[in-house]
Amino acid sequence: MKILVTGFDPFGGASVNPAYEAVKLLPDSIKGTEIIKQEIPTVFKKEGEVLEAGIEEHKPDIVICVGQAGGRSCMSVEKVAINLMEARIPDNEGQQPFDEPIHSDGETGYFASLPVKAMVQKMREHGIPAKVSYTAGTFVCNDIMYRLLYMIDKKYHDVRGGFIHVPYLPEQVTELPDGTPSMSAEMIAQALEYGVEAVLENTEDISAVMGETH
Repeated sequence: MKILVTGFDPFGGASVNPAYEAVKLLPDSIKGTEIIKQEIPTVFKKEGEVLEAGIEEHKPDIVICVGQAGGRSCMSVEKVAINLMEARIPDNEGQQPFDEPIHSDGETGYFASLPVKAMVQKMREHGIPAKVSYTAGTFVCNDIMYRLLYMIDKKYHDVRGGFIHVPYLPEQVTELPDGTPSMSAEMIAQALEYGVEAVLENTEDISAVMGETH
């Protein structure tokens, strides 16, 4: 099996993004499953193109995208992505769409095809704060989750996918208001690893997926 894990590059004037910093710390194999790591741009639509290129190249069985949710205090495993682009700030190429659909022929929303609750439970069992989230926002994080699930619905039917939001890194909050939550890259990476383990332990028909060739 192969699992493709993506993380965004820095955005909004930041010099670092906890998503890809944590993804880089993941081992190359988890429970015998190959882990492929990919950085994607914080740019509407382009991130989907880069992700699809990665899917075409690596032929993963599972895709987990990871992004920053500054202000959240724990790992947030997203349940649903919505067909809406509405940016509070510009992306890394200056785009700032408002009230626009991601795909005109897509569903209003798509649910993650990963065992979201099991992933959260696994993280919590190891002392890492985590929750199921029912809003991925309307910025590039929701955009990539929606584009991933749209691709799965339309083209990559055997792939399973989902998205995880992560908090700021400690170094990102030094100049932010007192009480702004953060989590170390090492803890985020450990949580992601537990999430992958839960996927491997709980995904239905996993033996059938393992027997497939692409």
